[in-house]
Amino acid sequence: MLDTSARLLRLLALLQARQFWPGRELAERLEVTERTVRRDIDRLRSLGYPVDASVGVAGGYQLGRSASLPPLLLDDDEALAVALGLRSAAAGTIAGIEDATLRALAKLEQVLPPRVQKRVRTLSQAVASLQIGGPVVDAQALATLASATRSRELARFDYSDGAGKRTQRVTEPHGLVHTGHRWYLLGWDVNRDAWRTFRVDRIQGRVVTRGSFAPRPVPGGDVARFVSRSLSTEVYPLRARVVFFAPKERVAARVPPAAGEVEALDAERCLLTTGARDASLLALHVASVGEEFEVLEPEELAVAVERLSSRFGRAARRWHAEKRGKGQGSRAESSRQDQKNPTTTARKPPRTRRSAGTSPVLRPPSRPKL
Repeated sequence: MLDTSARLLRLLALLQARQFWPGRELAERLEVTERTVRRDIDRLRSLGYPVDASVGVAGGYQLGRSASLPPLLLDDDEALAVALGLRSAAAGTIAGIEDATLRALAKLEQVLPPRVQKRVRTLSQAVASLQIGGPVVDAQALATLASATRSRELARFDYSDGAGKRTQRVTEPHGLVHTGHRWYLLGWDVNRDAWRTFRVDRIQGRVVTRGSFAPRPVPGGDVARFVSRSLSTEVYPLRARVVFFAPKERVAARVPPAAGEVEALDAERCLLTTGARDASLLALHVASVGEEFEVLEPEELAVAVERLSSRFGRAARRWHAEKRGKGQGSRAESSRQDQKNPTTTARKPPRTRRSAGTSPVLRPPSRPKL
């Protein structure tokens, strides 16, 4: 049986690992009685950990919220994930959290066990970050939008569109999506009475929350999928549907979510829905996937694919013609050299004629006519 201090740490780790624990299950995990569990819960409360209890047959315990942040218990993998996440955040696309991230990372690394510190150092030394310039978002605005999404509160902010026009928006935020280098907010625009996808880096000033709203069903049922479709298809005048004769997993590995939506048709085919401003660029994009495909729509894409095919065919024929020309030129040059140096020309060996049942007979070379 564990001593009291070790048991308290174990109990705290269990409460942090799951939202709710029945008292009987906690007692079984700790190998103590339910009465001992109740005493240990009281000890945690005296240390500042808010633990809520419910009575009855389905009663149990759950860790509540506190006015101050209590210490957290992390296993090795969790500590490694937090350390690597802090390192990435320090050089990420969220402005205003760099100093806080570095302070948190310093505190964490100070108390990491040597075995975890070694893993963090190994990964940090082996992984290089290639920073691609791009817009950054305000950390406070991002946190406010996330809180409004969770609490179902209306969010009001000033927004600049692609042309730089600034307008005030009132939205019902339904989710945040990160594509790797940009943050997007999906919300119901109250003034325009429609779904809108907002780039968070284009939000100007403070985000103000007020009032509450009833959540609406997101078209398609998935926030990330809706944002992917709006970025890759809805914003473009030319929209395309292409069938690839390859499994979805193979095609999706070549098509980022922001470039198109890939749906499985069966085990060997999938459908790509995408868009572009120019049919020629879209044809190149489809061809770059590297799989056999069929254009369903639009006609402009089919024409662009045909033109691209003809252009590639002509380029390949020119390359082969040039190679053949070089080969013929090399043989012609060799023939000219042989004519200049007749002594170096190798004479073909005379043919032999074998008669039935006789030895090979050497046929003398014919004399040239004078």
